[in-house]
Amino acid sequence: QVQLVESGGGLVQPGGSLRLSCAASGFTFSSYAMKWYRQAPGKERELVAGITSTGGGTDYADSVKGRFTISRDNAKNTVYLQMNDLKPEDTAVYYCYATPRGRDYWGQGTQVTVSS
Repeated sequence: QVQLVESGGGLVQPGGSLRLSCAASGFTFSSYAMKWYRQAPGKERELVAGITSTGGGTDYADSVKGRFTISRDNAKNTVYLQMNDLKPEDTAVYYCYATPRGRDYWGQGTQVTVSS
């Protein structure tokens, strides 16, 4: 079955960095675009970044452009989110998302907290 497992979250000071990973299984990873979403307390889930199946195209929310980088390693079935210059407003649960076989799949999420 399809599984998306995020890791790499944690507590970081403002200006710090984290790299999130999402390990995928149960589908042909290299055939599908991947996305990262986040949800802050009391707010709706929002799209953070997306990457095409080959990694040749990426897109970002305006709020993270120039600070976050999405990438993927199709040999490892893993998508990454490098987050630099983190701000308190980046605090959220971050989710990996994919739509193999036309269905929505989410990971369990990983908590990112930016605080001094």
